[in-house]
Amino acid sequence: MALIQVNVHKAALVPADAAAGPVEAQLAAGLAGLPPGAPVVVMIHGFRFSPRADRHSPHRHILALDPAPGCARALSWPRHLGFGRGEAAEGLAIALGWEARGTIWQAWRSAARAGAGLAALVTLLRRLDPHRPVDLVAHSLGARVALAALPLLKAGDLGRAVLLAAAELQGTAAAAMDSPAGRAAEVMNVTTRENDLFDFGLELLVAGGRRRGLGHGLPQPRANWVDLQLDHEDAPAALAGLGFRINGPGARICHWSAYRRPGVFALYRAFLRERAALSPAHLRAALSLPQAPRWSRLLPRGQGAWWPGAWRPRLRLRSPRAQPLPLPPAANGPSLSCATGETP
Repeated sequence: MALIQVNVHKAALVPADAAAGPVEAQLAAGLAGLPPGAPVVVMIHGFRFSPRADRHSPHRHILALDPAPGCARALSWPRHLGFGRGEAAEGLAIALGWEARGTIWQAWRSAARAGAGLAALVTLLRRLDPHRPVDLVAHSLGARVALAALPLLKAGDLGRAVLLAAAELQGTAAAAMDSPAGRAAEVMNVTTRENDLFDFGLELLVAGGRRRGLGHGLPQPRANWVDLQLDHEDAPAALAGLGFRINGPGARICHWSAYRRPGVFALYRAFLRERAALSPAHLRAALSLPQAPRWSRLLPRGQGAWWPGAWRPRLRLRSPRAQPLPLPPAANGPSLSCATGETP
């Protein structure tokens, strides 16, 4: 059982497919027989998905082993994280769906509530297998779900987390990391300047522009947290030094490049599966790259990067549908032509 699909409904855990049986029974069966060291990874989608409607369901899109034909350009997270090969050592993937439709304010509040459901899921997994840590991979508002769960967990419940273009505020994230579970967890926060427009919009809409988001990382360094700007001009060479071939800067604006960029899943797999070789401290030492200024993907080098409107004369939006980023075989990214594509 490589993949289990679970939904959060009013902070309660429910099976995505009622015919598959109760959540606890599914988890117990999935954990049975896993060898020591095999990972358990909970995957959390972001804005604009809803498990209650098939055409918007994450279980037919990025969280599926085989995305539905109607979403042919969706990329399967579980397969790219190493699940679905039929081997016990690959571990167990859990797709967590939550209600992320509606306005950004509705989804923002829903994400905080879904954090309680995630905490219940992690607690249940730890009760069923106390010696196996639980890891997370989350995109956009899914990162808010992940961070909202931390204060509700015990130290050691969460192992590692990969946050992709996280839609959360710095202060909230710092407070979550100050919890017992947060202090014991290890986090890779993946950012891009391609996401600046979405980061700025989030800060403006949910915090009135008075608080900054995680697009520029945490302001205070932590031993168990590493910020990685994927589209930094020096990132490809630094990552190549660690054995990862990841393309450099791509689009000027993209909310999905943290998982669409060719080669990134090899890094995420290694972070989750090769713990001793790829710790946050190791990554931080190898990737000592400062975050580039906001709007630097949109403005020419040397121009001021603080004025949000300064990029507009140079803006060229290229449709992912018309000019998709090059992807490895069987690795297609989300498309705006697919009804379930995330478009915060």
